[in-house]
Amino acid sequence: MQSEELKRLAEDIHRQRSERQTIELKAAHDGFPSKIYDTLSSFSNQDDGGILIFGMTDRPHYEIVGVYDAEDVQRRIMEACAQMEPRVRALITLCEIDGRMIVAAEVPGLAPAMRPVFYRGAGRLKGSYIRIGDADERMTEYEIYSYEAFRQRIRDELRPVEAADLQFFNEDRMHAYIRAAKKARKNLAENVSDRDILALMGVTTEGKPTIAGLLTFSRYPQTYFPQLSITAVVIPGTEMGDTDDDGTRFIDNIRLTGAIPEMLEDAVDFVRRNSRTSTVIDEEGQRRDHPEYPLKAMREAILNALIHRDYSIYTENTPIAIEMYRDRMVVRNPGGLYGNNVLSSLGKTHIETRNPALTNMLELLSVTENRYSGIPTMRRECARYHLPAPEFLVQRGEFEVTFRNNIAIAEPVGNPSDLPAAVLAFCSVPRSRNELITFTGKSQYYTMSAIIQPLIDAGLLRRTIPEKPRSPKQRFVRAT
Repeated sequence: MQSEELKRLAEDIHRQRSERQTIELKAAHDGFPSKIYDTLSSFSNQDDGGILIFGMTDRPHYEIVGVYDAEDVQRRIMEACAQMEPRVRALITLCEIDGRMIVAAEVPGLAPAMRPVFYRGAGRLKGSYIRIGDADERMTEYEIYSYEAFRQRIRDELRPVEAADLQFFNEDRMHAYIRAAKKARKNLAENVSDRDILALMGVTTEGKPTIAGLLTFSRYPQTYFPQLSITAVVIPGTEMGDTDDDGTRFIDNIRLTGAIPEMLEDAVDFVRRNSRTSTVIDEEGQRRDHPEYPLKAMREAILNALIHRDYSIYTENTPIAIEMYRDRMVVRNPGGLYGNNVLSSLGKTHIETRNPALTNMLELLSVTENRYSGIPTMRRECARYHLPAPEFLVQRGEFEVTFRNNIAIAEPVGNPSDLPAAVLAFCSVPRSRNELITFTGKSQYYTMSAIIQPLIDAGLLRRTIPEKPRSPKQRFVRAT
């Protein structure tokens, strides 16, 4: 950074009166700050690094006050950098504004393989920090471990589950996997026994199932790891804690268990049954129903969460979460981006895989088609349904995908007691379940059980196919 760039940056900060994710201000007009190690650590531990500016105050005025001694400030910065492990190499820039000297230290972000950067005097556990907004926060033990696991190539998916037994594996699935492995890798078919194939491919280690093997082939992996599951909820509003008109916090709330193939299909079914449908008329005048979210994209998001989540001892008590709100759906899994991966490269380049053995198992079983196709599929499907592109977020060791719908949030129909009357008027012509759910703005369960069924019981509404209540062709029309 040149002196003129620093001057413009300082003036911009003063004008906007705010620090940033990559900017930290230190007054330093009466002496050198007591410590800067936290910020040196946090800046070094983020991809974009950061800039320490000495000679400016922070809240509330963000004034340019100058430093007490520019030469001594430089010396003290370099001394502090030398106390970091690994050593931080900051670039120093000086400039003068209205007769006041300020000093900037540009701290580069180090590669993930070199993190965490920490203050040697405090040690790795207490001296490692991460930047959250404009604040430095101490890393959790898990955040530190995630860097060390990458650097040391620790494969948590291959941890043996000592208490587990192969006799509880799904034999049909395991035999299908062995056949697929032999077909894909001919050397295995010719030279290796079935037992050894399971060991070589990471299904077992020393005769015991691995985490990956357990989650792929066991009839019920949650016997050993109850939280390696999926929690799925439907919230009636747009924020956690919102309630429906009758005080209901969760319209649907379930924990999904089983092996990964079972959890995946159950999760997709959960999204399907809790999704609303919008009806549109195409250019040819044909009526078409569009689901709230493209199920193919949802499947990929949930599958990615199952495949790429962290399976270390630090996260084995944290389930994957699916949260459906009125305006969006969120899929969240423990474990941020792995290794050198960055958000901007997702879906554009081949990324490093945290759990390659697990990924390979699911590929050979045709649960997933291609390890690099998930995010492009999500983006393509959202575009095809005229939905916003999925949003990706990494924070504090979690990865989050958000899908936003294009179904307008319905305004309340005056008094909730007026809703049945509005439904009867709407049903002057036969209406489908999905049309009714979209019209009421409620969940499927609430619409059908609390509104439609009472109207049928009262003889005010009738089914068009009464002999087959669950028929997909069922319609509801006002009784005459």
